[in-house]
Amino acid sequence: MELSLADRRLLQALQEDARITNQALAERAGLSTSACWRRVRVLEESGVIKAHRTQLDAEAAGLSFQAVVQVTLERHERRQVKDFIAAVAARPEVLECFATTGEADYHLRVVCTDKEAYNRFLESFLFTQPGVAQVRTNLILKEIKQTTVLPV
Repeated sequence: MELSLADRRLLQALQEDARITNQALAERAGLSTSACWRRVRVLEESGVIKAHRTQLDAEAAGLSFQAVVQVTLERHERRQVKDFIAAVAARPEVLECFATTGEADYHLRVVCTDKEAYNRFLESFLFTQPGVAQVRTNLILKEIKQTTVLPV
């Protein structure tokens, strides 16, 4: 989908504040309120806008343990990969999962209340997944930059 300048302004404003009123959004994009509403609907229906969410501070929510976990599978059989992805997607501790190139097959961003909760996640879930050959944990010591805002 080709994005117009007005579309880009809409997307930027919505990423900064998903609760912005349609009137304020229209003003930021230089559109009428009805044209703005229609354009946002088109962006949602086309899949450019996937969802409207609230971004939380993990530590303030009691999730002070954060890690990037590298997972390597033994084999890449279609069923095994599909099952692994489904299992990881269902876990609330896993905020993000990326299939990657390099040494690890997947990188997970995991949050837990503390190291004991993370250890339970490893022992009762991740280590029990069929085909998991290796797990490496990198603790997140300090968050330097986190954003859900994409350059548009």
